[in-house]
Amino acid sequence: KQWYQRRVAITAGDGGLEDISVSLPAVISADLRLNEPRYATLPNIMKAKKKKIAKMDPASLGVDITPRLKILNVVDPPVRQAGDKVPDVSTLMEKLKEKGHL
Repeated sequence: KQWYQRRVAITAGDGGLEDISVSLPAVISADLRLNEPRYATLPNIMKAKKKKIAKMDPASLGVDITPRLKILNVVDPPVRQAGDKVPDVSTLMEKLKEKGHL
């Protein structure tokens, strides 16, 4: 078959890794371990600290950084009112009825 009619995948099973070749179309599922983060080791962190970072300006990269948005107005959100503590559920229900929420 043509390359675009088949796909190859490596799956982790009970017996180890397994190569699978399937014809398209196919249904593929993912495992919870798919997105396990990789943690940096201490030696690699130390190597990264010693690496030099090249400074570049946007003009040398051909990037235009002129602002395209204009801020018209900035307003703080309204201040929230303090809440009330109620001793039990019946009092809560009464207060909600008074305010028209129920």
